[in-house]
Amino acid sequence: MIVKDVTNILEEFTPLDYAEDFDNVGLLIGDSKQKVTGVLVTLDTLENVIDEAIDKNCNLIVSFHPIVFGGLKKITGANYVERVAIKAIQNNIAIYSMHTALDNNNAGVNAKICEVLGLSNTKILIPQKGSIKKLTTYAPLKAANQLKEVLYNAGAGNIGNYSNCSFSNEGIGSYKANENANPSIGEIGEVHLEKETQIHITFSKSKEKAVLKALFNNHPYEEVAYEITTLENTNPNIGMGMIGELDEPMNELEFLNTLKNRMNVSCVRHTKLFNKKVSKVAVLGGSGAFAIKAAKQSGAQIFISSDIKYHEFYQAENKIVIADIGHYETEQFTKNLLVDYLTKKIPNFAIHLSESITNPIKYL
Repeated sequence: MIVKDVTNILEEFTPLDYAEDFDNVGLLIGDSKQKVTGVLVTLDTLENVIDEAIDKNCNLIVSFHPIVFGGLKKITGANYVERVAIKAIQNNIAIYSMHTALDNNNAGVNAKICEVLGLSNTKILIPQKGSIKKLTTYAPLKAANQLKEVLYNAGAGNIGNYSNCSFSNEGIGSYKANENANPSIGEIGEVHLEKETQIHITFSKSKEKAVLKALFNNHPYEEVAYEITTLENTNPNIGMGMIGELDEPMNELEFLNTLKNRMNVSCVRHTKLFNKKVSKVAVLGGSGAFAIKAAKQSGAQIFISSDIKYHEFYQAENKIVIADIGHYETEQFTKNLLVDYLTKKIPNFAIHLSESITNPIKYL
């Protein structure tokens, strides 16, 4: 296998289009055509992780966090980012990052937290905007059904638990081919009227390339008339954070102790308790203060995240318990999730879970 084969498999699970605009995801260092000797999965790519990859004969590192985030104007080894880049290049090690693409996956980072905590009936906390698109195109009546089928096969027309979703209108299309045209229907220089079907079909933005390829490769007209619009609808299957329910409600202190044990954390920073039962929980791996409002609106009794600042804790406003368990701690099981996925997809290949502890924060 080459690097591109492995990253294609990862992108079947988590398309990079899921990532936030500010992020830097995908292949950050290395040659996509390089043959892979082994894959090391880690949360962060540090120098000791590069050393681990060398020891385990892995020349592809799949990292949750991107080691290169902003632009690098110099690579002199002056800081840990530059030293990692230099060491990876010197040892022909490719580095691939998923970050917020995996955050936004409904089977990704936050789903794993919910699994560890035993939450059920989960759903996205903040559905992603701008991720649903609609294609409108026109085809001769006799070609419309076949065209819809290839669009469905390319990933269009899925709404929740339903597939093959579209809407069609019939009407008359008109066109006149000039001397440079090669019309499949009609004659050059003559206005042609054709009974057509107008097709409306939605798709996830991650499927746009495949949908357009299917459209152009299978449409009978030489020139395809089409429109793509981005819908205001939020996508309930893509987004930040998750909400889930406990099978049996428990009091707040009992839940916080359960949280410590299952997430293997030594301490929890939290707002005041209300001596109420916890039945609904909101979670968001990584820095999650921006989701406090959504967590309150969700009806959850507790919100689990990290990197909450002093004044941000006040946003609880006696309506929810905010629990900060640490950035690394919320995302620690992400690498297990990726190892499990890759092992199932390529079972006879060397997939390694990094043993390096990359948490920069220590507790007394």
